[in-house]
Amino acid sequence: MNTSLEVEYWVIDSDGELTPPESLADVSEHTEREFVEPLFELKTPPCESVAELRTTFVEQLQEVLAEADRTDKGLVPLGTPINCDEIERRPGERGRIQKAVIGENFDYANYCAGTHVHFEKRNVTDQLNTLIALDPALALVSSSPYYQGERVANSARAHCYRKRGYAEFPRHGQLWNYVENVGEWSRRLDQCFEEFEREALDAGIEQAAVDDNFSVDDVVWTPVRLRDEMPTVEWRSPDAALPSQLLRLTEELYAVMETIHGTNVQIDDDGGGSAAGHVTNEGVRLPDYETAFDLAGEAIRSGLESNPVVDYLDRMGFSVADYHPIATQIDGRQYVTKSDARELRLEYASRLESDVEQLAATN
Repeated sequence: MNTSLEVEYWVIDSDGELTPPESLADVSEHTEREFVEPLFELKTPPCESVAELRTTFVEQLQEVLAEADRTDKGLVPLGTPINCDEIERRPGERGRIQKAVIGENFDYANYCAGTHVHFEKRNVTDQLNTLIALDPALALVSSSPYYQGERVANSARAHCYRKRGYAEFPRHGQLWNYVENVGEWSRRLDQCFEEFEREALDAGIEQAAVDDNFSVDDVVWTPVRLRDEMPTVEWRSPDAALPSQLLRLTEELYAVMETIHGTNVQIDDDGGGSAAGHVTNEGVRLPDYETAFDLAGEAIRSGLESNPVVDYLDRMGFSVADYHPIATQIDGRQYVTKSDARELRLEYASRLESDVEQLAATN
């Protein structure tokens, strides 16, 4: 099953200040700038195994870090920059139209760095529903509780993105319900595109501009997406995090995806009580959507401090005790100053370098 990773990292200078990636984005065909100035994205090609993905991801990071060292820059594995000056979007029609439609809330996305895991399409309905049910697994790699200095949630990125950025457009940025088949998912996408198109035209955007910059395939920013162009099922729930953390999470997700390919997937109608959901070799049972949604909210708010979240993830096949999220390590303050945020960014840029060195040594 082909699998790939896309990870966004903040770029900093030697003082911990956010800075454009510049030459980092030109290292290879798999590196590029993101839609805001100080954000950089690394994309692996599709890999046939987790082992291949691990090797590829580490080698790509080594290339980028070599250029970062040459230019006195660092990559920061945090879901938000903690606290910083205003972040500007790069010029572009797509961002301009999104801002016109979504309004000021769209600015929350400027401060969010995440991870996207792509799985080759197989039994797509089961893949979609299982990844929806696994949304609480974002707690395993949450990496920042802070938005512009304020402590807002264990995963400030997920909180701001879903609860604030898309508060007025929940179907475009929040967790969707399960589906009975792929056709149902496609109909939802059609409805979302029509809604976005209508709002854009009402905001004064020309039809041609909408058609040139958006399609049914890319008009939603939900935690789970079906990508025809790849073609993959994409899981977008996790924060940016240390490479070793993301590889561990991807490996365990991959195992679940392999399991559902060879067994039955069922959805509990009654929620299953306190023991809702499990993954075994004999079968996969997903909790009803309301239970999954509530657990996802608890994961965003409290992370692995929530016993129900920990118990659920354990039943769903994750080795929870092996995860040590950055968010938990840097939590504890109600407010982080810009100066302290710079120090945290420097610290975790250094930790990312050490993490990659360790991964390379064990490859």
